[in-house]
Amino acid sequence: MDNPQASAKTPVNLLLDISRELTAALDLHTVLERVLVLSTGSIGLERASLIVLDDRKKPIDAAIMVNGKIIVHKKEQLWATVESGLAGWVLKEGKAVLIPDTSKDARWLQRQDDSPEKSGPKSAVCLPLMQRESLVGILTIVHPQPNYFSNEEFNLLQGVADLCGSAIGNSRLFESLQAANRRYRELFDDSIDPIFITDMEGEILEANRQASGVTGYQPVELIGRSIFDLQTRDRSIIQEEQSHLSTGMAISFESKMVLRSGGQLPVIVHIRRENIDDIDMMQWLFRDISERKELDRLRDDLSAMIYHDLRSPLANVISSLDIMMASQQDPNSPNTGLIQIAYRSAERMQRLISALLDISRLEAGQSILKPKITEARSLLQEALEVVKPNIDTKQQTTSLVLPKDPIFLYVDVDMIRRVIINLTENANKFTPNGGALQLGCVLQGDKAELWVRDSGPGIPPESAKTIFEKYVRLQTENAPKGLGLGLAFCRLAVEAHGGKIWVESTQGHGSRFVMTLPLAKETL
Repeated sequence: MDNPQASAKTPVNLLLDISRELTAALDLHTVLERVLVLSTGSIGLERASLIVLDDRKKPIDAAIMVNGKIIVHKKEQLWATVESGLAGWVLKEGKAVLIPDTSKDARWLQRQDDSPEKSGPKSAVCLPLMQRESLVGILTIVHPQPNYFSNEEFNLLQGVADLCGSAIGNSRLFESLQAANRRYRELFDDSIDPIFITDMEGEILEANRQASGVTGYQPVELIGRSIFDLQTRDRSIIQEEQSHLSTGMAISFESKMVLRSGGQLPVIVHIRRENIDDIDMMQWLFRDISERKELDRLRDDLSAMIYHDLRSPLANVISSLDIMMASQQDPNSPNTGLIQIAYRSAERMQRLISALLDISRLEAGQSILKPKITEARSLLQEALEVVKPNIDTKQQTTSLVLPKDPIFLYVDVDMIRRVIINLTENANKFTPNGGALQLGCVLQGDKAELWVRDSGPGIPPESAKTIFEKYVRLQTENAPKGLGLGLAFCRLAVEAHGGKIWVESTQGHGSRFVMTLPLAKETL
């Protein structure tokens, strides 16, 4: 075939030119137009289209050339092109196609200018643009002369299509990275929380607008500063925790942010380890909790005031009930039973109020313990005796597991008694009718280990981590109502003795609350 335009450039030179253009351009639309100009201009073609597809094979951009000029297209045109005709066939089959004569191929969608009276039959090539086996676009080239394309030219255009597919894939990746970077910058700078990016030694590499606004430092003053100068937690503790973090993992802790003015802001600090361009970095997010702290203080002050005001009249009620019980002549009288119910209820209220007062004082660091030597057996037996009426009501069985030799503790007897009663009452509440409760004690090195076991529904693993915190209650069906303070008191009371308390539980198989307490150095 005599085609001087096609021979103006050798196939190798054409592919080299296209490769250079594609390497230099990352903007997707620029890539599309340059490919069409180079491929059609060198081979001498009149009409061509290059349509880019998204991951769902829907058209997202295109370049269309008619008579050597790039023309404006409408989105509706692209949809019509890929839904029918030759491009639609290639989209469906994923194969390249060469049509020597469009008037003789059913895959060609006939248009008005294809009639013999106008431009007549044509020749066309349509090629899929692939990147890593994914269809990213369709290149269609049309010449007004039938039988125009030789096999050599067809192979050349397939080489162009291969280059173009890679270029389009790279351009799409570049645009995705740019969009992700824009989203990241927007989230980073527009965050309501101060955010810092540091190296592994804590030197600040980047800080968002809020970091500057809260600390009072100008952005340029923050860069290069140590993050450890901006918060009060011990540096060695944080770095030890950091050393155990894998990429993508995070730690959180309470601290205070140090402001330029010299003031301090209570914060929760979230640290996350990231790997960017094979470099380990740390992201620090500081969340202001000053309002929460103030609310906690007001709530605690109000609670302490209420508890103090309740304590005195409740003591009078219990004293009056003591006198009434002592004056009862007939132990079988209905009044005796009612007085006993009132007395137990008043005692329970008194234990609750004492626990709430102890929580406030223990959290404030006050030394309120009055330890003395006592036997573990007596504490466990007293707890069962106090809860016995409720245990009998639910027809539950109880057992005590004790070693042969007595175990003597050195504890605040009243406080630890209330701890065991609290755990036993909880076990009674969560154990169904006819269930079993077990209390026990065993020596563990230089400490005693006491436990209360129930046969209730168990505790979910996620709740076991927070159940000893204030105002945390089990969010399970049919869970008893409460303030969520009983186990918080137990934790603070046990820890004040230098011991530990935890729960061992399997859902559906009950729970075992365990605590360790100090042994008496001498016996009674």
